[in-house]
This record gives sequence, C-alpha cells and structure tokens, in this order.
Amino acid sequence: MKNITINKKEIDKFSKLASEWWNPNGKFKPLHKFNPVRLSYIKESITKKFNRSIKDIKILDIGCGGGLLCEPLSRLGANVIGIDASEKNIKIAKTHARENDLKIRYFCASPENFYHKEKFDVILNMEIVEHVKDINLFLKESSKFLKKNGIMFIATLNKTLKSYIFAIIGAEYVLRWLPIGTHDWNMFVKPDDLIKICKNNSLYLDEILGVKYNVLSGNWHLSKNDDVNYITRFKKI
Repeated sequence: MKNITINKKEIDKFSKLASEWWNPNGKFKPLHKFNPVRLSYIKESITKKFNRSIKDIKILDIGCGGGLLCEPLSRLGANVIGIDASEKNIKIAKTHARENDLKIRYFCASPENFYHKEKFDVILNMEIVEHVKDINLFLKESSKFLKKNGIMFIATLNKTLKSYIFAIIGAEYVLRWLPIGTHDWNMFVKPDDLIKICKNNSLYLDEILGVKYNVLSGNWHLSKNDDVNYITRFKKI
C-alpha cells in the first residue's frame, strides 16, 4: 500500500467547516484577516525572484481549502491550480471560482496522488504542514512538482510554549477565533526541523519571517519574531 500524507481526522474536521470558507466573519475569519499579509509577501517574492510580474506564473496551491489564496492570485494573472484532500473544500472552491468567473483548476488530491505533467514555478504550502500525517513525505511529494530554481512557500506554526499559549489557549479557548481542536500542538513544526526536511528534498531556505497579530489594529504583519506563526521561502536547487 502506498504511503499517504492524508490525516483523515484533520480532513474530516475541516470538511465539516467547508461551508464557512468564504464567510469573512465565520470560522475562517482568522485566515481572512491573515490573507493580505501572506498574499503581499508571495506577490513581492515572486516579482523579485522571477524579475517580472506575477502574470502567467504557474502556481500550485497544496491544501488550498476553499481557495482563499487561489482566487486573488488568479485575479493578479497567475495560472493557478489548487488541490485539497477534502472533496467538500474542493466543491466550495470550484463553485466560488465559477461564480466569480475565475479560471482556476481545482482537484481533490494530496501531493502523493496528484498527477500533472508540467512542473510549477511556485508551490504554496500554507497553514497545511501542521495538519498532515507525514510531513517528511508531504514535502518530498510536494517538491517533485517544483521546477528547478522555483520557489516554495511554507507557512506554519512554531513548536514553542508561546505558540501553545497564543495559538491554542488564546485563539481557540479564550478569544474563540477558531473552533476548539483546530490545532494540535504536537504537530507544530520548529523552523530548524522544517529547514532540515526541506534540505533533504533539495529545497534551500531563502528567507524566514514571523507573522504577528497587532491587537490594536486588528491586522497581521511580518516580523523578525517567529515564535508563533512564521512563513518561509525555499528555492529548489
């Protein structure tokens, strides 16, 4: 039997919330608030890396959910494909893209069972690696779709006491930003561990930045502090 990265418990959990994806005040409100900062970082990085606009850049969004990143990237002109292991997520994503006349291709798949002949300039693994069954296999399978000198973005949560307090106790139990049980601290990933796994798959770190929440403004911003949320950019050698 082929090894898989799908964590059925996690897929079931997010499938139950699928109808909430495009409700900015619903269960995915934190991601809606989070989206501008990560979209800006992705856009700026792509423009700098490829020395041209994002237009016509081929992007694969792995664990795309309802398409919160796929849609704005498509509007910027990128050629976007989104995959997700949840059929309900993909159904929501397809419907929303169709309603907005966006030509995004969506597939219900995980990287180990997704088949695509052409490779991509950019791969997104955003807020997904802390939900998979086998992160080593997940990143190995993800990297095979990336062109040489292409870039992979990975955003996730650090495995620290601070991340447990803020991302689980604070976000789930106190502020109720997320449904209780959304995250499992044991599946959080330390940057050093992520860098090591990626290096084993010919992915070398270009940059790592923290992503912090400003309580006063209600917005997220990039930071040098990666104790809780962080975003990385890797280059395939």
